[in-house]
Amino acid sequence: MDTTDATDPATDPTVDDVLARMCALDAALPPQDGLAVFNRVYLAVTWEVDRRIDTGRLTDARAAATLDVRFAERYLAAVDAVAADRRPPACWRPLFQMRHHPGVRPLQFAIAGINAHIGHDLALAVVDACRSLGCEPADLADEYERVGDVLVALEERIREELMPGPDLLQIADPLTHLLGSWSLERARDATWTAARALWALRGLPDVAQEFTERLDTAVGFAGRMLLTPL
Repeated sequence: MDTTDATDPATDPTVDDVLARMCALDAALPPQDGLAVFNRVYLAVTWEVDRRIDTGRLTDARAAATLDVRFAERYLAAVDAVAADRRPPACWRPLFQMRHHPGVRPLQFAIAGINAHIGHDLALAVVDACRSLGCEPADLADEYERVGDVLVALEERIREELMPGPDLLQIADPLTHLLGSWSLERARDATWTAARALWALRGLPDVAQEFTERLDTAVGFAGRMLLTPL
């Protein structure tokens, strides 16, 4: 997947535009569809980021909105690719392939989508946003951390809502052990390193492309493991 902007900058999409797309998906998809499960999670994250932008809780509203939009565009581009019978990035393929599997639980779909979006898309979105804003990744560090904090808080809530049964059953449930191998905070830290590396490699497009493809493949492999039917 290339590391240029995901959309034509002349169209200048807004947070409201990507929210509208996700709301339309939410209305169109069956609730049990694995993509619908992740989309609901991501819609809640985007609503919360938008609320924080509107209430002035993010230091640089323009930078936060640009990063949020560039981030969402990567996910929506994967959705559009599948709708047009094209292959999405490798990180997204497991979710689209397994989205109707009866042996995969809603929490697995949610975490697998987060894995794809954070592990791959966010690194590219940081580069996209830097190009749009004419800045360096370091200039987006505060907004990156604040958006990450929203994701971490939401992930905790998602696990509580979608993890079945009382605590004793959770301990014995193989889902607990499967998802215990993945950490949003570790993924977020690794993504920031990947974003900085991609920015440093922007003058070496062949190397940047190879780095991006390897990142995509690795995140896709993790996603396939997260979607193991139970």
